[in-house]
Amino acid sequence: MQFTDAVAVSGTRRTADGYLVAEARSVRTGIQLYAGSEVGKPELPVVRVYRPADQVFADASLQSFTHAPVTMDHPAEAVTADNWKKLAVGEVSTAAKKDGEWVHLPLILKDAAAIEAVETGKRELSAGYTCELVWGDGVAPDGSAFDAQQSNIKINHLAIVDRARAGSQARIGDGAVWGASPFEDKSGLAPITKEKDAMSDALKTVVLGDKAVQVAVSDVAAIEAFKADAAKTLSDAKVAHNAAVAAKDAELAKKDAEIDALKAKVLDEKALDAKVQARADLISVAKSIAKDVKTEGLTDADIRKAVVVAKLGDAALAGKPEAYIDARFDILAEDAKKNPDPFARVVADGITQPASAASTETAHKAMTDHLTSAWQGSSQKGAA
Repeated sequence: MQFTDAVAVSGTRRTADGYLVAEARSVRTGIQLYAGSEVGKPELPVVRVYRPADQVFADASLQSFTHAPVTMDHPAEAVTADNWKKLAVGEVSTAAKKDGEWVHLPLILKDAAAIEAVETGKRELSAGYTCELVWGDGVAPDGSAFDAQQSNIKINHLAIVDRARAGSQARIGDGAVWGASPFEDKSGLAPITKEKDAMSDALKTVVLGDKAVQVAVSDVAAIEAFKADAAKTLSDAKVAHNAAVAAKDAELAKKDAEIDALKAKVLDEKALDAKVQARADLISVAKSIAKDVKTEGLTDADIRKAVVVAKLGDAALAGKPEAYIDARFDILAEDAKKNPDPFARVVADGITQPASAASTETAHKAMTDHLTSAWQGSSQKGAA
């Protein structure tokens, strides 16, 4: 199938021989919009055709640009060796190369009339090429849907035209006899006429969501502005939503940190209580072994050492490691449990009197009572 794409010619300069050297880009990747009648689908108002990068920049496709003829407007037939001398006004001077999503083309025009036409304003370049159109719904890498895709792209010629139908960006065919139409027409439909082209010029295709529709040119600006506003509103909403989610996440993270801190505090207080109890137990054991030992301001290890020194003397610990001191302290603690301090026992059990002491007190009371009443007994005896 035959297609055309239009771009502006730029970077022109004259050589010493009067030839015109120019730069241009043509046949870009991505999705292009075509009238359904131009690509064999008259029942569709618009067909989205995808040009994959691997097809646009395929070696065979790029090589087909080399020395491709440049023509004034699109010829009614493909350019071949039979008509080249009549149709060509220049050629692609060197090999084409990839330029972003486009193919970069260095051109040279050698025909004086063609050069004058370009220098006076006829500056758009439209590529005429053949390709295979593979039908089938799909989605391009940028997320755009398409109805068909091009493959096996081969350049036939490059045409200098007054104005591409869709402006200076690569779009659908702009010639009446070359381009997306005519194609192998089995439906009996007539090719596009100038009258139909004029109608197409009054309309422009815009994409709304996943659909492409044709609207009046005068409405395009308002529609594009509406789309831009809608896109900005959606973008702002997403930003606001993301900010709200981030704020909530930060709030939850703060609460989690506070909970973790409270849990750690509870654990620390329990550990502190256990440490205090262990210290009190150590001091109690130390006092039970050596009641006069000083414990204030001493570490646990120092308390154990002080107790052992109090019981065994400094000489017993000379050159001994801390493990030895701890072991001797434990031995003294076990002995203290077996042979408790009598004073400590009294403090624990309270003061009690032995049975013998109670008997003595009873006997003493009986004696004093007898002496008190002895005189009464004598008188009574005498009276009797």
